[in-house]
Amino acid sequence: MGYSIRSFEEGDAEALAELGRAAIGAIGPDAYSEEQVEAWLSNFAGPEVYQAQADAGTQIFIATDDHEVPVAYAMLEQTGHLDHLYCHPDHTNEGIASSLLETAALYAKYHGITHLFTEASEIAKPAFESAGYTAMKKRTFEIEGVEITNWAMVKTIEPVNRAKNTA
Repeated sequence: MGYSIRSFEEGDAEALAELGRAAIGAIGPDAYSEEQVEAWLSNFAGPEVYQAQADAGTQIFIATDDHEVPVAYAMLEQTGHLDHLYCHPDHTNEGIASSLLETAALYAKYHGITHLFTEASEIAKPAFESAGYTAMKKRTFEIEGVEITNWAMVKTIEPVNRAKNTA
């Protein structure tokens, strides 16, 4: 199966919300307790958030299958914050997360963003490390009284040299 990456389009929001929920529900238990997964799901963004983020200038990169169905996505805010990296459980371990992270890094490079940062789940941490992110610290926080951990991670982006050759 082939995949392609495109930007968010009107009408994608519901599919992305469902995809994220499917990923958390199916893959979350690999590293988190049932109580933690339920808390994560209860706090997960609804479809309205995706359109609002896109309207605010957040870049949402979507990997689609051969039938143009979204199977993974990443959200890159103008600040360099990479929020949301989710892959549908039927499409994991196929290099899609790596492709999305590479796309986000290229976008950052050509738009003057010098650092990308994220809060990676225990599950996503290896994908971020493979993409050149460094774990800065393990974070502990609460959702509805349930303690959850993730990783503050950062990646430096080398800017494009826009100097013109005047020789």
